[in-house]
Amino acid sequence: MDKSDIYIRIETEARAEGSRLDKTLSELQPDRSRSYWQKIIEEGRVTVDGRSVRASRKLKEGEVIEAYLPPATELLVEPEDIPLSILFEDEDVLVIDKPKNMVVHPAPGHMSGTVVNAVLYHCRGQLSGINGVLRPGIVHRIDKDTTGSLMICKNDSSHRALAKQLAEHSIERSYRALIWGNPLEDEFTVDQPIGRDPRDRKRMAIAAKGEGKNAITHVRVLERFEKLSYIECRLETGRTHQIRVHLSHLGYPLLGDGIYGRFRGPADGIGDEAAEQKRVKKELAMAGIPQSAAKDMRGQCLHAMRLGFTHPESGERIIVDAPLPEYFENLFTILGENFTPQNDFFMIN
Repeated sequence: MDKSDIYIRIETEARAEGSRLDKTLSELQPDRSRSYWQKIIEEGRVTVDGRSVRASRKLKEGEVIEAYLPPATELLVEPEDIPLSILFEDEDVLVIDKPKNMVVHPAPGHMSGTVVNAVLYHCRGQLSGINGVLRPGIVHRIDKDTTGSLMICKNDSSHRALAKQLAEHSIERSYRALIWGNPLEDEFTVDQPIGRDPRDRKRMAIAAKGEGKNAITHVRVLERFEKLSYIECRLETGRTHQIRVHLSHLGYPLLGDGIYGRFRGPADGIGDEAAEQKRVKKELAMAGIPQSAAKDMRGQCLHAMRLGFTHPESGERIIVDAPLPEYFENLFTILGENFTPQNDFFMIN
């Protein structure tokens, strides 16, 4: 294998017992499709306990999967002078307040206007290279239509340290959301595994017993309105679309969610702009919200408000809060004339 290949090592857990190699890899690495893994396996880039195997190979607990992935150097990502709302910055870490309708990293067919394009310009070469040329500095991500705190690493040592904190669940991530319905309890925890939806691989879903990846979301109801509730979500794990899948599973989908909500669009979230506006308009009307409150309203009402981490160099605990976006404030004006969003955060025991 080439020295520039991306190396991945995975030790299989009990839940992988009896599962196909390609299926397991696509679930553990959801950013890469099952067909991608089949191609990589066919090229001999994946081994199980040191031996080349077929994609259909059934796994056993404790086996070691090693993969050598070709670097994504065939696509050129250009720096772009895109304004950034900076919440925290030093020589190691950058935290920005990501707006709606902005993708975090480029992908084929969507190579401009992303967070990566913007930070390449802003940081001028001072970014971690661990995740390759398409995701320099990106240690975690949030969805295109989710707003709020996003952390970027400026060097490899910071990236390794913060990735370790993410894996150990020591990074505090608190979200605010508007959901349909009124949960029975003021505080509750959702502990349900998440994996690819077997009926539609572009969506995530609650996984069958023994499958998927463990996912835990702590929820607190902050305010109850007639048809909606304003909630805080604390992530103990960070799976793809975790909050959206968990709340939808309980029957409390996020307001505006076009993939897991009451009024759904394409599973990949990409569709005709006029159709998207029509979908949003219909959902707001059902919630009793006039269109005047829909400024900048697109996709799920979900905001990554608080990000807390231990600084990789100083060891200091850093807490960064992203203010609620304007469209949230507009909705609150309609939903509760005298309502003031509280800014305290609940703790996980």
